[in-house]
Amino acid sequence: MKLINPASGTGDYINGIPRSIVEGAVPNVFAVTPDSVGLPRRRSDSHKGHYGRCLIIAGSVGYTGAACLSARAATRMGSGLVFLGVPEPVYNIIAVKLDEEMPFPLPGDKDGRLAANAAGEILRRANECDVCLIGPGLGRSAEITDLVLSAIRLMKKPIVLDADGLNAISDNTDVLGKAVGQLILTPHHGEFERLGGNLGSGDRLGPARAFAQEHRCVLVLKGHRTITAFPDGTAYFNTTGGPAMAKGGSGDVLAGMITSLIGQSFPVKSAVLTAVYLHGLAGDMCAAEYGEYSVTASDIIDMLPKAVKSVIAVAAER
Repeated sequence: MKLINPASGTGDYINGIPRSIVEGAVPNVFAVTPDSVGLPRRRSDSHKGHYGRCLIIAGSVGYTGAACLSARAATRMGSGLVFLGVPEPVYNIIAVKLDEEMPFPLPGDKDGRLAANAAGEILRRANECDVCLIGPGLGRSAEITDLVLSAIRLMKKPIVLDADGLNAISDNTDVLGKAVGQLILTPHHGEFERLGGNLGSGDRLGPARAFAQEHRCVLVLKGHRTITAFPDGTAYFNTTGGPAMAKGGSGDVLAGMITSLIGQSFPVKSAVLTAVYLHGLAGDMCAAEYGEYSVTASDIIDMLPKAVKSVIAVAAER
C-alpha cells in the first residue's frame, strides 16, 4: 500500500490522492490506490472447497433485504460456500430470494428476531466455517445482545461485526478484549459514536486509530474516504467511492465482501483493504453507468464482476 507523503502536484489531488489528505499526512497512514490493489488469478484445478465457507447471521422481520444483500455480495466476491442463518419467521421469504446461497432457519422470538436459544446452532455452524459475519438486519433486543456477546467470547474464527451486531456491543465494548478470534468492525459514523468513538471535532483518523489500538480490532470507519485502522497503529484512507453509494444496503454489501475475502484465506489486512477498495470502485462504476441518484446496493453487487476483473488485469500487468 502507498504511504501518503507530500508530493508535487496541482489542484485538489496530488498523485491521485486528495490534497487535504496529503497535506495532513502523519506517520503510518497510507492511501489505497489503484496500483496497490490486486487479486490473483485462480488455479485451473481448484474447486469450491478452496474458496472458503462463510457463515452469515442476519435478518429479521422487516429487514430481510440486509441479509440477502450481504450473502449475495459474499458470493459475488468469490466465496465457495455461503451459509445464511436467519430467524425462522423470515426463512421462507429469504429462501425464495436466494439461489446460490444456503439459508437455514434459526429459532426466532415473537417479534421475528433471533432468540437466545439460537446460540448453540450458530456456534456449531461457525466451527464448520472459516469466518462469520454477524449483524445485517438483526434488529435489537436483549436476546440478540446476549447472542453477540457469546459469539465474541466463544468463536475461534474471525468475526465481522456490522450494523446491529455493532449495536449489540455498544454498551459492552469491554467484550472486545475477550474475543477469541480476530474481530473486524464496520461502523458508520453513528454506530462508531455509539461504540464510544468521538467524532465531534471533525477528526476521524485519530479516534479510529485509537479505537483499533485500544480494543485490538480492525476498524472500518465508513464514509467519505473510508478509514481502515489496525491494532498496530497503521491506518489506510480509501480512494474510491462517492455519493452514489449513500443508500441503504451499501454497508451490507461491504460486510459481505470483507467476509468473503477473509473466508478465502486472504490475510485479514489485505482482505479488508481490497474489499473496501473494490466496493468503492464498483460504486464509482455504477455512478458512471446510472448517475449518482439512481445507484442501488444491488447495482453495486451486479457491478462487482467488472470491478474485480479490472484489478485482476492490473495485477497481471505488474
